[in-house]
Amino acid sequence: MSVHSCTHAEISSWGGSPINRRLKNDQGNAKYNQILTAAIKVFAGQGFHQATISQVAREAGVADGTIYLYFKNKADILSSFFSYRTRLVFDRFREEVDKAGDAEAKLKILISLHLSEFQRDRDMAVVFQREALLARCVDEEVIRETTRMYMDILEDILRQGQTEGTVRRDLHIGLVKRFILGAVNEVINTWVVTGGTGDGELVNMAGPLVDLCFKGIGR
Repeated sequence: MSVHSCTHAEISSWGGSPINRRLKNDQGNAKYNQILTAAIKVFAGQGFHQATISQVAREAGVADGTIYLYFKNKADILSSFFSYRTRLVFDRFREEVDKAGDAEAKLKILISLHLSEFQRDRDMAVVFQREALLARCVDEEVIRETTRMYMDILEDILRQGQTEGTVRRDLHIGLVKRFILGAVNEVINTWVVTGGTGDGELVNMAGPLVDLCFKGIGR
């Protein structure tokens, strides 16, 4: 799989006119969501750099010009998708995690939800792994914000575990958070690269991951 980094011109062109920003903020708009869904399908199938606005418009069932009412270009669509999806899923992550009792149960819920989100939408998984993480074609601020929200939930879980006595107090929390997120991302990446599609194939890795986090590989 080749990595084609976004150019400076592509990255610096995110944003758009005031009307574009206003319309983009109306995320309850059915056409806005229709375009985002279609774009991810096209980007997953064609690759971000090979895909065209015309292909996205055709998949969405709209005219090419309609795309530009909501988005400035392809990079803007991609960045907007992950920003929008992040806000939707992280509220649910936090709500479900807070329902659990101890730290280990909370971590299993968080990782299960994380994996199930990608299992449910393989196109999103492909685009995220290939374009967001590798080619960096998603606005860096979106990536930072997504990572920060995830890390905040992880830190709360780990701190609770330290209070409960199930997580070592001498651990470098920042390192542990990166370890967990890196492990989850690698599981997703392997699933994408190997063409995994089976029901529960990805989600079933949540238990072993949590077991590894809490028990390690020592005897």
